[in-house]
Amino acid sequence: MRLRSLLYVPAHSTRFIAKAHERGADAIILDLEDAVPEAEKTAARDSLPATVAAVTRSGAIAFVRVNAGTRQRDDAVAAARAGAFGLFVPKAGDPAALDGLAAALRVEEAALGRAELPVIAMIEDPAAMLDARAIARAGRVLGLVFGAEDFTASSGGTPTPDVLRYPKLAVHYAAKAEGKLSLGLLHSVADYADLEALAAAAREARAHGFDGATCVHPSAVPVLNLAFAPTDAERDWAARVLAAAETRDAAFAFDGRMVDAPVLARARRILEA
Repeated sequence: MRLRSLLYVPAHSTRFIAKAHERGADAIILDLEDAVPEAEKTAARDSLPATVAAVTRSGAIAFVRVNAGTRQRDDAVAAARAGAFGLFVPKAGDPAALDGLAAALRVEEAALGRAELPVIAMIEDPAAMLDARAIARAGRVLGLVFGAEDFTASSGGTPTPDVLRYPKLAVHYAAKAEGKLSLGLLHSVADYADLEALAAAAREARAHGFDGATCVHPSAVPVLNLAFAPTDAERDWAARVLAAAETRDAAFAFDGRMVDAPVLARARRILEA
């Protein structure tokens, strides 16, 4: 699955919802959590059927970021009924809790005749970071994403790139160890207008194996789409090296470098992206 860009949209904002399908994001995350005032959360949830239809009409898939705590189950059921593709689950610190949410959804999904909702688990505190691989193994988890602000609030740290680099990479490699998607950037870019800095951060993340990133501003979408996609030069190299491999049955030299099974696997991933 290609998830280069995932754009957050407040689930109560008709203005942002109306234009979300025009942004070119691979996915829209309809946020019922932090972006929605408490007094408007129920109305935003009740509006999900129309909202999901609106944001997906140009081909993006829709995730719903549910609330933690007592609202979570009802938010998730509403997302299933609305036709959302999947869920972003905040504060996902317990694999058993994710399995419990899945069990609660299963009857509803069967009644609807729909596919199971996959989950992007949000890792937002030190305990979850240390358990990230177990969380990634939970049945419905499609990928992991690191929540920087909540993490530093819970750890007593400051959200600087140097402070966050280790926990971000720890969560990233936990996801990759379990064959799941890893979403995020190693360097956060506070200035939405600094698209060059965002592009550099996204290219760095892709070099580490990240699959894509979330964003809160539409201007980031084309930058992420480009940065998390193979370049023309990479595609050309991949096609040529795989063509050369057809006549070889062992490691061989190509463009001055040795090519073996891991290199060929990387070439295949490039062409499949």
